[in-house]
Amino acid sequence: MSNSSTPASHDTTAPEHDPIEDIVPLIPFVLPIVGGVLMFLLAFIAVSMA
Repeated sequence: MSNSSTPASHDTTAPEHDPIEDIVPLIPFVLPIVGGVLMFLLAFIAVSMA
């Protein structure tokens, strides 16, 4: 039976940086602003077509 002198390797590196995690805290501010802009554009299109 062979006895390996190398210990089991464990990944001790830091996890990769996820850019999505930077965006998630901004969702409560960005979503209403984008919704308001979208409603304004839809209302503008409806008035211009009428």
